[in-house]
Amino acid sequence: MNELLLLAVAMLLTGAVGGIMAGLFGIGGGIVIVPALDLALAFFDTDPAIRMHVAVATSLATIIPTSISSARAHHKRGAVDLGLVRRWALFVLLGSLAGALLASRVHSDVLAAIFAVMALLIGIKMLLPLDSKVIAKEVPRGAAITSVPFAIGGISSMMGIGGGTLSVAALTLMNQPIHRAVGTAALFGLVISLPGTLGFIVTGFGDARLPPGSLGFVNLVGFALIAPATWLFAPLGASLAHRLSQRQLAVGFGLFLFVVSIRMLSRVF
Repeated sequence: MNELLLLAVAMLLTGAVGGIMAGLFGIGGGIVIVPALDLALAFFDTDPAIRMHVAVATSLATIIPTSISSARAHHKRGAVDLGLVRRWALFVLLGSLAGALLASRVHSDVLAAIFAVMALLIGIKMLLPLDSKVIAKEVPRGAAITSVPFAIGGISSMMGIGGGTLSVAALTLMNQPIHRAVGTAALFGLVISLPGTLGFIVTGFGDARLPPGSLGFVNLVGFALIAPATWLFAPLGASLAHRLSQRQLAVGFGLFLFVVSIRMLSRVF
């Protein structure tokens, strides 16, 4: 009983931290939630072959309400580029579905490695003084650029994150101010998390290795404990984001990703 109580407290704290990170950095909170869930599932002896699948899928489910809360908070501050969301949304959605399907067919260690490497690369990019370095003066238009939102959706779905980790990096490289990139990324989180969650429910449905209380790869117990906390704390993160300078926000994001990457690499090796 004490173990279950400790687990419940840990899940609520994870949700609170995930919500703050969602609002602060435009991420869905998954980059906090996935490692925490992975540890919790290991504690309950969940089959290692599907442990990351459950962590990723449950994280995506919690991102649905978090991204709504975070995006609303940023939209009130005029920091969401709705035009860009309309242009990219379909490709992000298709990428998210493709990522969920691919993730269901690989071992947990593969997902953990993808998670760690992507977080490390983006963290390094954000830590380096490259704020003035861009690859385009504005977000390009045309067929070729659609590969970017498709990749953001696909990789984010496989990592169990809301896309902010990749979206913020991509948009800042396209000369978008980081506060606007963070706000826009928050809305992309909904476009990624909803189809991604559905994909993991379908692909994991009926798997005998799943822990109790699961719907496909989504663990409903984890969702019920984490989702309310992330929803409540996301506006606090958004408020903090608008009190920091562009460089402070970038460095904070980079340091956070670096720590998470090291943690996940240690899980793989």
